[in-house]
Amino acid sequence: MTTECPIPVEINLHRKTRLLALHFSDGSNFELPCEYLRVFSTAAEVKASDIPITGKECVNIEKIEPQGQYAVRLVFDDGHDTGIYSWQTLYQLGSEYQKNWQNYLTKLDTLGYQRQQSEQQDRSVKLFYFAWLADKTGKESEEIELPQSVTTIAELLKLLRMRRPEIAPVFDQALLRPIVNKQFAELFTHLDHGDEVALVPNQPTPPATPDI
Repeated sequence: MTTECPIPVEINLHRKTRLLALHFSDGSNFELPCEYLRVFSTAAEVKASDIPITGKECVNIEKIEPQGQYAVRLVFDDGHDTGIYSWQTLYQLGSEYQKNWQNYLTKLDTLGYQRQQSEQQDRSVKLFYFAWLADKTGKESEEIELPQSVTTIAELLKLLRMRRPEIAPVFDQALLRPIVNKQFAELFTHLDHGDEVALVPNQPTPPATPDI
């Protein structure tokens, strides 16, 4: 008896950070760099070569074109557009990302190729607090810098709990409904520089916290 491969329930391209976010029906979530997807393209001319592709550190995806009910074609901004990525392929690329990427880097080392390192850019988001959350934080909005490790709503809430330990319970993810750029979001929603994030309580009263 064969097990059916999970299918993606959501595919989002984050151009600023050059990441393709994939959310599958079994609950698996992957964020795959465009460079990774490009150098592991399913195109025949790529798979047939023993020499790893180089020079794609800054490549981005221009378009995502559905191919029936089983795959997408990724069109990259370097002109490459012959890779058809089935749901199974995308799932495998996500599940095996660490292993695949390390193997790729090892091959580059063997070639003596030095990857260009992308410059670390400052990332910030504008936060808006509503109802009792505004009372507890003492403000209706603020702009904060995001560490490179903070890329999702869940990680943002963890950061806020660490920054404000005296009121950490108010940032419990179960108590808040996140909205990003005026669209309802999920805990796994990716954050880009300049995003506006509203945190709206989903219950009428706040959790107990020490008086501040």
